[in-house]
Amino acid sequence: MISTKGRYALRVMQDLAEHGDGGYIPLKDIAARQEISKKYLEIIVKDLVSGGLITGVSGKGGGYKLCRKPEEYPIGEILERMEGPLATVACLHDGAVSCPRADSCRTLPIWAEYDRMTHDFFYGKTLSDVIRQE
Repeated sequence: MISTKGRYALRVMQDLAEHGDGGYIPLKDIAARQEISKKYLEIIVKDLVSGGLITGVSGKGGGYKLCRKPEEYPIGEILERMEGPLATVACLHDGAVSCPRADSCRTLPIWAEYDRMTHDFFYGKTLSDVIRQE
């Protein structure tokens, strides 16, 4: 399940894409438009900045803006930054300890297919797709 942190991060990115025009957007403006607590957004933008997805400047004229064009942000990248790996089951997580039952597990192909579908879905959509929704 995608948490509010992941969903709100996507909304922040969408807001920056729609209202940025190359300039910095104050967090209070994003919070007002998205109807999300500024305090909660401070936590989210900190993660987005540390992940290199957005940049921020303090002081007068400061705020946040995208580092790239909206079409260069896969939704999967944003969600994984906030949520961690999108692996659907633990045994398919990158770096997972090899399961001793993997060779005989008859359910593993189902989980692997579901994992690929989830990954391909979120990495096949970009921030541009979100802002084009009407």
